[in-house]
Amino acid sequence: MNKFFLIAIALIVNIVNVEAQEWQTDFAKAKEIAAKESKPIILVFQGSDWCAPCIKLDREVWSTETFKTYAAAHYVMLQADFPRKKKNALPDLQSKANAKLFETYNKNGFFPFVVVLNAKGEVLGETSYKKTTPEKYITTLNSFIK
Repeated sequence: MNKFFLIAIALIVNIVNVEAQEWQTDFAKAKEIAAKESKPIILVFQGSDWCAPCIKLDREVWSTETFKTYAAAHYVMLQADFPRKKKNALPDLQSKANAKLFETYNKNGFFPFVVVLNAKGEVLGETSYKKTTPEKYITTLNSFIK
């Protein structure tokens, strides 16, 4: 009985891990994963606690089961968050890493800003918030991938 229970728990954990997209916050690690798995990087600049379109994009696309399932199999998701509230402040090292990404890939300072990159960090395409379905957003992201 205990053996069966442990096997069942292990299977559930594996299913959840396969279905859930994992957000990276380390650019070097994201590039390493992208190279190893032959996947593009989806770099998302957001203000998670102040940017209304960022919050909508998260709710309408990133957090949907449709997108999470697709992203887990096809993308490396990289998040560069810029919260403003003290309670949501990032560690100094992460803030500096996000600022460096911002200087390199978001020179116009748009939020939200989504950059599709290859494993070398080269820009393939850019987009932002769009009132659309997760499926159509996936189509937009995929249109940049050659």
